[in-house]
Amino acid sequence: MGGSPEGGNIESHPSPDDQRRAYAAAAAVLDPEVPCVTVADLGILRSVEIVDGVAVAKVTPTYSGCPAVLAIELAVEAALLDAGFQARVERVISPAWTTDWITEEGREKLKAYGIAPPVNGSNSIRSLFGETVVACPQCGSSETERVSEFGSTACKALYRCAACREPFDYFKCI
Repeated sequence: MGGSPEGGNIESHPSPDDQRRAYAAAAAVLDPEVPCVTVADLGILRSVEIVDGVAVAKVTPTYSGCPAVLAIELAVEAALLDAGFQARVERVISPAWTTDWITEEGREKLKAYGIAPPVNGSNSIRSLFGETVVACPQCGSSETERVSEFGSTACKALYRCAACREPFDYFKCI
């Protein structure tokens, strides 16, 4: 309790290296429902700071009913503990998460995984009423149709491509 594995004193004066290590450990946690992206890629990891010797990670759920919230928080805590830190995870609900927070790298990872990333800003009226043109992550065609408002998880919709005939998930704008 109190020191980092490298011998620095993280209780009284956390070093920049300890801050970076703590953030990197938490940021590497994969989303359990979409394991191609990390919590940092999704933008749900708000910050990690060392406070009184404890690495405190702040996480914002993608939405209030997300069944993966507790699993994500426990995984972030475990990652910090594995990195040698005392750890605490705080749930931050304001401001609410939005798909606008997904990083460009996260969007590319989603696409490579076969999930169409959100295409509109979260404040777009079209994103709220499903009038979005979604490109197929397999072939790039915009000749797609929504099959179901809900895909493999509640945050995704199920689409089908008319060009290549492949079904795919679309990460809905929130």
